[in-house]
Amino acid sequence: LLSRGLGDVYKRQTVTFTLELPVRKFMDAQAKAAGMNMTHYMQMLVETHVIDTAPADDALALRLAAKRHVIARVVALATDMDAAGKFDDDFILKVINEAQEEDGFVEQYDLALGGPETAGTRAGDRARTSMNQQIGRVIKKAVGARSKRTEKGKIARAQVQDAMISTYTLLEKAA
Repeated sequence: LLSRGLGDVYKRQTVTFTLELPVRKFMDAQAKAAGMNMTHYMQMLVETHVIDTAPADDALALRLAAKRHVIARVVALATDMDAAGKFDDDFILKVINEAQEEDGFVEQYDLALGGPETAGTRAGDRARTSMNQQIGRVIKKAVGARSKRTEKGKIARAQVQDAMISTYTLLEKAA
């Protein structure tokens, strides 16, 4: 990470390519079966390839593996907590609070953000925002929830202090 420059860790670059229609349909079905949209599924495939083929001590592969660990864990927790009847408006916060109590979760989360050298930096802040938004989306998708709306039709959000996340979307289940 240091040799590449920390500012590059969470910069995004769009890649566009064309798939044959049967390939696209097949990949759409794979993404749906995995509970993901096509973009996130394709991103996961590419990141998994990096993890599987990079040297064991490669910083990028370690960060991506930590990211996959964090996402998989919050999805599993969300599913379990929902099945146990713990769903409410503040479900994203509840899942994150539960996850951060588990051994090793905070360390994996920090590694997914780029490690200690990104803490308090602009790159670290971008990484945290991106990661937390992705966590919120996968939690919502995992339990079949939708964003709660205000009376004016805007997505309802809540803010907290002294937590792993600072802003999150309030959720509701379809009636």
